[in-house]
Amino acid sequence: MNRLNDATSPYLLQHAANPVDWHPWGEEAFAEARRRDVPLLISVGYSACHWCHVMAHESFEDAETAAVMNEHFVNVKVDREERPDVDAVYMTATQAMTQQGGWPMTVFATPEGHPFYCGTYFPRPHFRRLLAEIHRVWTGDRESVLRQGAKVVEALNQGTTFPRGATPGAETLERAVANLRESFDDVAGGFGGAPKFPPSMVLEFLLRSGEREMSGKTLEAMARGGIYDQLGGGFARYSVDSGWVVPHFEKMLYDNALLLRVYTHWWKAGGGDLARRVALETAGWMLRELRTPEGGFASALDADSEGVEGKFYVWTPEELREVLGDDDGRWAAGLFEVTGTFEHGTSVLQLPRDPEDPVRYAGVRGRLLAARELRVRPGRDDKVVASWNGLAIAALAEAGVLFERPDLVEAAVGAAELLATTHMADGWLLRTSRDGRAGANAGVLDDYANLAEGLISLYGVTGTTKWLRLAGTLLDAVLDRFSDGSGGFYDTADDAERLFQRPQDPTDNATPSGQYAAAGALLSYGALTGAARYREAASAALGTVSVLAEGHARFAGWGLAVARAALDGPVEVAVVGSPADPRTAALHREALLADVPGLVVAPGEAGQTFPALLEGRGPIGDAPAAYVCRGFTCRLPVTTVDALRAELAAGA
Repeated sequence: MNRLNDATSPYLLQHAANPVDWHPWGEEAFAEARRRDVPLLISVGYSACHWCHVMAHESFEDAETAAVMNEHFVNVKVDREERPDVDAVYMTATQAMTQQGGWPMTVFATPEGHPFYCGTYFPRPHFRRLLAEIHRVWTGDRESVLRQGAKVVEALNQGTTFPRGATPGAETLERAVANLRESFDDVAGGFGGAPKFPPSMVLEFLLRSGEREMSGKTLEAMARGGIYDQLGGGFARYSVDSGWVVPHFEKMLYDNALLLRVYTHWWKAGGGDLARRVALETAGWMLRELRTPEGGFASALDADSEGVEGKFYVWTPEELREVLGDDDGRWAAGLFEVTGTFEHGTSVLQLPRDPEDPVRYAGVRGRLLAARELRVRPGRDDKVVASWNGLAIAALAEAGVLFERPDLVEAAVGAAELLATTHMADGWLLRTSRDGRAGANAGVLDDYANLAEGLISLYGVTGTTKWLRLAGTLLDAVLDRFSDGSGGFYDTADDAERLFQRPQDPTDNATPSGQYAAAGALLSYGALTGAARYREAASAALGTVSVLAEGHARFAGWGLAVARAALDGPVEVAVVGSPADPRTAALHREALLADVPGLVVAPGEAGQTFPALLEGRGPIGDAPAAYVCRGFTCRLPVTTVDALRAELAAGA
């Protein structure tokens, strides 16, 4: 066993029995490289990564390759999901050197951590030649290697400032919509060509902007394609083709949390039964497959099972007939388009149209799902990541109240309780836990911001003020410890481990950028509390959106969504009354049903002073009341659902 045996990361534990003498990231590895006077070989990946598994099987489990690695390098294995800061700085270097990136990421660095050669996946013969060449250059031409590393670091540190404009206005957002339309796929939905990733943050912006064509076509196409698990619910990471047919089969918590929230919001905006079904099936998958015994949500399911990508999910016509019989098997093959869309005659299930016989469909789907449960399941990465659980809390809380599913709200509360206890230490947030034990890695910006966003949503659904107070604590830390002094935010805190570059990136990736996530949470918290500090910080953080909107809107989706909410107010609704009174519950749910950008809802009782939106607002006589406001300026209170609906329509 190597030094990974005591790791909390499932990804690192996958490599604990390798013949490679792996070190976890840390000063011990750097000191050993200096002592031995050899380079670092830094390998970065994550547990659900298919090509990470391939490189591990080909090279890291191979004794001869491992012997070369151990003799000439200090080998460091990094879980990018535990250390997104380490991943970020070396990915920047990899992209600068190779004009591409991905995982596994393979970096050769000096004992000071300065990268001098970077790449991604290498087949074993190529990797063995590369190891020999790096050793030859290190021992024979050391000065050029050191110069290369220093030049890379200098160049990267010179390019870390991001241009900023004014806070986006209506014209900027209109230009962003026009920019998105330029790359929109009119046939299959989504943006650009293959591979296609679910554009969750962009879809949120389009829904908030009333752009129903691009958002609706994309949401329906994804829901009917192979990227969506037609039997068990939940979405795969991306589609390898432009039509959403064949997925890359790993399933991530962050994708599904974001998509659950988007499909819930689509339902509010008129997405109908399809939106509701997909939202609830995705929520069900999250609870069934990712929920941990401690109440949090695991990070991911692998793409592979039995060493084969997608084996758990694909079907042949013969397999359908074996499970369903000849008649239902043929019917299911036609319904799900089982025609050999994947490999070796197998197909990913699609549902291009609703079945004409829903009863037969439900029976067939149930029998296929039961049969699939007997297959060897993909591995699960069961670490709990604060950021992604924050996304899940927001999505489950909103879906639970809107679809009248209290079990989903309870799941959101359970995750929040785990984060509030296990992940908080002396007022600071820790990024991960596993089996109820917190990891050692400090939270980064998106952990603070996405958890704050989730807790604000949870307060809006439950009225439990401790969640809002904790969100305020997290946002105060964002302002005090992550600020870059110019309106933006670094991805790491001011006391974080010093890498060769302090990471900062305002653009969205698979999840909202930390900066835009912070802007959204700050805007909502400011709207509830009336504190200018938060509103002003949110506005300043959106300055980069104006620069990206016209030419690169796809990479600023969450910032655009937050900017749309800010432009709209956002609308604030105070609902005051006893939580035991069904009239209060009816007003509360009606407020949450409003299709209004960035809506914030403050439920509370008479005399409550926190959040400040509730202060001085009470029932009307003995009737619970709702107040529709912008900037704490409120319209006359109403006491009926119909009147509140009319006020919200007028306020929008």
